[in-house]
Amino acid sequence: MTETLFTCEKIPAMGARGMVVTNHPLGSAAGYEILAAGGNAADAAAGALLALCVVEPMMVGIAGGGLIHIRLADGTHKVIDAMACAPAATAPDIYEPVSDEPPDHMETVGRRSALGPSAVAVPGNLAAWCGMQERFGKLSFADVIAPAIRLAERGFTVTPYLEGAIEEAAADLGGDATIAALLLPQGCPLRAGDRLIQSDFADALRLIETEGAGALHGGALGAALAARIATGGEDAGWLTEDDLRAYRTRDREVIKGDYRGWKVVGPPPPASSGAHIAQMLNLLEPHDVAGLGFGTEAGVHLVAEAIRIAFEERRAASGDPDFVDVPVERLISKDFAQVSQARLREQAGRAEPGGGYESADTTHVTVADGDGNVVTATHTINGIFGARFMVPGTGIIPNNYMMNFDPHPGRALSVVPGKRVPTSMAPMMILKDGQVRWALGLPGGLRIFPSAFQAIVNLIDHRMSLQEAIEAPRIWTEGYDLEIEQALSGLAPALEARGHSVRVMPHVGGGMNAIAFSADGTMEGAACWRADGTVAALGGGRARPGIRFWPGRAPSSADQAEPEGQDA
Repeated sequence: MTETLFTCEKIPAMGARGMVVTNHPLGSAAGYEILAAGGNAADAAAGALLALCVVEPMMVGIAGGGLIHIRLADGTHKVIDAMACAPAATAPDIYEPVSDEPPDHMETVGRRSALGPSAVAVPGNLAAWCGMQERFGKLSFADVIAPAIRLAERGFTVTPYLEGAIEEAAADLGGDATIAALLLPQGCPLRAGDRLIQSDFADALRLIETEGAGALHGGALGAALAARIATGGEDAGWLTEDDLRAYRTRDREVIKGDYRGWKVVGPPPPASSGAHIAQMLNLLEPHDVAGLGFGTEAGVHLVAEAIRIAFEERRAASGDPDFVDVPVERLISKDFAQVSQARLREQAGRAEPGGGYESADTTHVTVADGDGNVVTATHTINGIFGARFMVPGTGIIPNNYMMNFDPHPGRALSVVPGKRVPTSMAPMMILKDGQVRWALGLPGGLRIFPSAFQAIVNLIDHRMSLQEAIEAPRIWTEGYDLEIEQALSGLAPALEARGHSVRVMPHVGGGMNAIAFSADGTMEGAACWRADGTVAALGGGRARPGIRFWPGRAPSSADQAEPEGQDA
């Protein structure tokens, strides 16, 4: 039925020596360059993410946060938690909420949790990328950061995607002279086709080349960031050099779920994805999902109900496990899924609007090498252009992660010093017989882990190709409105009759990047239409051993001799 619902807009690429999929062609090119130079997946992922800080400055930066899920060649899985956390000087009552009730209960007076120095949390991206590359990479860090430095110094062509982001944020960007000078020259937003050169950021990257993450976490870049935060005015924030020096990434154990003989592996709290994707798959397992068909009213309703139940549990307990008791084992258990079957409704109702907030402005990379190392990583500065200012002389755009905390004291998501923000990021891998078969992830805020869940169902139940699975139309709900993409709009009347309040959306979630792995060592990379996703596949390889080039003469008889033991 997929042929009648949608047609794939992109085509995949194949390779055996490596694969890089990012949401910008220059990000993918940077990772490809590193693989071609002999680097592994950890090198290429770090280099691609650093390059994306240059070419996707609205989405990601060194002063942001995120998650890395890495599978090493020996089959070991690790999650590197680089989520931002509240500075030490913060408190639950630092913001004044606009409202006590949804949908505006997360908003703050003067937008202080979303805009400017008071919105900045302690970042973790740079520490995670440098740490991953140092622990698991092969190349020198200078080789890994070189593409990013080159892009910042020489510039690149502004894409329509970046142009639209600048236009969307122009009113706020114009309030900061430093960022306005770069992105709004003469007061006009950069246009697609313009060249963007970031000389200050190139200098910052050169300092990082020499000092590593210490340049930000204890060095000159951190001092400049902290000085910009401490304005001495009402807009002053709480981030200090001490916060930056004290920040540590966390290694966390993955969560493993089982679905129809497949192992689904994802990150633990503070991420929602590992536990709730396993929970939703368990809810579906007793049902004939394939028999219901993709894009049918019954199939969409069942998936929507599973997503609704996951969000009910997420609202009850989610966040930093150092501060919130998240019942992971209960959520992923088959027994809990069996009991929860009674919560699947034949007729939908309308719940209250959701309790949390996450920006949809994020980036994702999925990378693999020919030796069996795989990285799937999601990173952000939270809102589009983060806190919407730039640290003078550095080119750094800080995050605005403080807006993800509840401004009301005494709640699960209230501000507490050192608390990491919760996240829906879903850097996932799916295994069969101990071997990784798919790795995937995407941006999109609260829509990330339900979108990853649907892609997994598309692959396992509907037996779609990788390209079909990630481009297929999606749905999303927290139990309030049901969002469906345009390709499913024909189902709206039937879903409304079933009690859903349907909203037809241009897209649900962001651009998914994925890699499929075959038993023969071939990899297939795919990116979807929801972003500028680009696949870079490394094929070919070195000459056959013993081959030489004989310029100007034919091979000698000795050269042409048959290998010993081969029939004449």
